[in-house]
Amino acid sequence: MFVRTPVIQIVDVQTLSDDWFVLKKIIYDYQRKDGTWQRHSRETYDRGNGATILLYNREKGTVILTRQFRYPTYVNGYHGMMIEACAGLLDEESPEESIRRETEEETGYRIDTKFGCIMGE
Repeated sequence: MFVRTPVIQIVDVQTLSDDWFVLKKIIYDYQRKDGTWQRHSRETYDRGNGATILLYNREKGTVILTRQFRYPTYVNGYHGMMIEACAGLLDEESPEESIRRETEEETGYRIDTKFGCIMGE
């Protein structure tokens, strides 16, 4: 299946915060399928590259997930605990190294087998 790469023209980029990670406001023009242009304004929060893994327990036939505290859910009236796949930032590591480290930190499991990564852009 062919997916059309959007045609955009960056109009303006402003850095709103450069504290823990980088928060930017981007104004861009987006060309629609019919050729007309629309102006959009978006904020992007750049946390760097990361990796995730969906762990599978063959003996039990189940996936292994983690429970993590997430402040945004807490301030929106929930308990703040989210159930999610094991993941983390690369921290100058390869995706494979990051996955091995994060899996052990978050679940206590150690990945001893070789595995491949699918890289997205």
